[in-house]
Amino acid sequence: MATYFPKKSEITRKWLVVDAQDQILGRLASHVANLLSGKLKPTWIPFMDMGDHVIVINAEKIKLTGKKLEQKVYHRHSGFPGGLKSMVAKEFKAKRADRMVEEAIKGMLPKNKLGRAMVKKLRVYTGPEHPHAAQKPEISG
Repeated sequence: MATYFPKKSEITRKWLVVDAQDQILGRLASHVANLLSGKLKPTWIPFMDMGDHVIVINAEKIKLTGKKLEQKVYHRHSGFPGGLKSMVAKEFKAKRADRMVEEAIKGMLPKNKLGRAMVKKLRVYTGPEHPHAAQKPEISG
């Protein structure tokens, strides 16, 4: 008997809403990464994008444990000499909470074409509202 591999037309993708309010950043990110990759589905295959579309709301209400708000540092580089910019997690959360959640989730996905395809199915919003009501998203835990 041959191993079954579903075709692209046979893959069904749902739209899921995840509420980030009072959730710990790393635990939320690993849960959302599993939803994006499709690891929770019985038809999951490591080399195929089987995941669902995920909408994360209330990103500004995410929690960080311990002293991470004061000690965790986010870096970015412009590509030019002396172009390193650093920001403490407290400032980053105040300015771009949605970006903080996106980076945490992206870091838990594969670093290849497959991971980049999975990230395209992620939408993060700072508030409780999102513009994807037409897709009829389901609430995920």
